[in-house]
Amino acid sequence: MSKEVTPEFKKSVITLLYQLADDDYLFSYRGSEWLGLAPHIEEDVAFSSITQDTMGHAKLYYTLLEELGEGNSDSLAQLRPKEERGNSLLVERPNGEGYYKEAPNYDWGYAVARNYIYSTAKKAKIEALKVSSYGPIQEIATKISAELYYHQMHWTTWFTQLFTATEESRSRMSSALEEVIKDAGDLFSFGELAPSLSTTFELIESEEAIKERWFTIIKPTFETVKITVPELPTPTINGRNGQHTDDLTSAIETMSEVYRSDLAASW
Repeated sequence: MSKEVTPEFKKSVITLLYQLADDDYLFSYRGSEWLGLAPHIEEDVAFSSITQDTMGHAKLYYTLLEELGEGNSDSLAQLRPKEERGNSLLVERPNGEGYYKEAPNYDWGYAVARNYIYSTAKKAKIEALKVSSYGPIQEIATKISAELYYHQMHWTTWFTQLFTATEESRSRMSSALEEVIKDAGDLFSFGELAPSLSTTFELIESEEAIKERWFTIIKPTFETVKITVPELPTPTINGRNGQHTDDLTSAIETMSEVYRSDLAASW
């Protein structure tokens, strides 16, 4: 289904694209900080591959924004301040205490819980985007869907294994999942323009419809590991409206350090 490209429609498309792009960009950045730190070498390779795929997904969205006149895709990813970012709070949180170059005191349980929740939420959104009223978004969703199938399967396997391995691993996973859910309140939000994104222009299903789709995806896994599906909290700050923590500021500074060193260079 196609829509007339009015200024209001274009604004809604751009708003949605920024949310999708910034989510995947920050998520892949946090994944990149695990390079060389995963529990074993096979996982290091797998995690790196997933991270690279996810950065590619962000690139698809940023490139479409460039085609819509928003500016150079690399600059959109690297140079925008946190107030202009549309990512959820969950993906901007650091991996743990310390710094990945010096003392990365990261928690693998937290990484697994975050990756599982994010990947399943992304799956629910991508399915909704396959019937978007905007053709280019439909095409991107279809491209991403194939890779996302394996990402979701990978993190579901880890999630299930760690919840069912030992009492200690189950306890640590329960604590990690609790921390992840605290920051997941805006994961299914579309922010202030939610009505125009879903009801008015049918770019994506409603927030409630996608939450229900997500519940259907995760329910079998939660039943397998015998835990209750957590209720998502009402967000106290909403990243979709440009509200973020200082964690995002430091992440942007680190991510863009090389790019900002020579803005005229061709990367």
